[in-house]
Amino acid sequence: MRYSPEALLAFIETADTGSFSGAARKLRKSQSTISTAVANLEIDLGLTLFDRSGRQPKLTAQGLRVLTHVQEILAASERLDELAVRLSTQIETRLTFVLSDTYQPTHHEALLRRFEQRYPDIEFECLIAEDQDVIDLLQSGRAHLGVITVQPNYPPDIAVARLPEQTEMSIFVAQDHPLAAIDEVLPERLHTFRQLYLQPYSRPSTKQAHGLRWSAPSYLMLLEMAEQGFGWAILPHWMVKQFGHNKLVAIKTRDWPKLVSVDVAWSKNNQPGPAGSWFIDRLLSPLQPDSSDS
Repeated sequence: MRYSPEALLAFIETADTGSFSGAARKLRKSQSTISTAVANLEIDLGLTLFDRSGRQPKLTAQGLRVLTHVQEILAASERLDELAVRLSTQIETRLTFVLSDTYQPTHHEALLRRFEQRYPDIEFECLIAEDQDVIDLLQSGRAHLGVITVQPNYPPDIAVARLPEQTEMSIFVAQDHPLAAIDEVLPERLHTFRQLYLQPYSRPSTKQAHGLRWSAPSYLMLLEMAEQGFGWAILPHWMVKQFGHNKLVAIKTRDWPKLVSVDVAWSKNNQPGPAGSWFIDRLLSPLQPDSSDS
């Protein structure tokens, strides 16, 4: 390929974010690196991809036509990388799976048993994390696969696929909490009581610290705080049922409960090996037989 993947990616992200600085933040590069990569791509193509006369770069008519082709090139490159891994005979010696508690483990035990039978010699590690913490573990190479609540957007080096299952989430309080005695809680009334909210390690709080908000990095910690009567928390139904000791009740309020979708995610820069790919396939199709893998 005449054009470097870095230049194509810089072009894609500049078009997506609308600025060289926005692309630099997403790709974790300097702005000068991004603008230079795009300029070199324009030289290689002999085309002007962005109109730079305004405050922000704007795709030209030529840039719009090139954009579709670049997207196809990068998608094909990713498919080729995945195929190469799947055809490889080298099996990982270790697989680290980071799991969100929003993943309802309907088939989790059965999946692990099938994994154990198929890959008995692989060291398997399971971590628990949420949101940006999952992405950071994948990007750093600390984890190979992750299950994560669907995010508004993902970094360009993270690949995702939507899982078929959803998790029901509700607002829970201790049985003796004042909110538990109200038939239907108005949202404005809800916010007069302390909220126990999820705060990943890697995402500094933007909320103003005051007595009506406490945080924790995991849903299990929030569950325990809610059981102790410290406030209300948004929690997965399955977790409350399995670990709640019958101390919590779901309150009725507008727009709750909710169904939350989850993705399986992995790093494009650290593609899962055959065992990881098998794991992804079974997460996406938990009832799929193993006959084709023999």
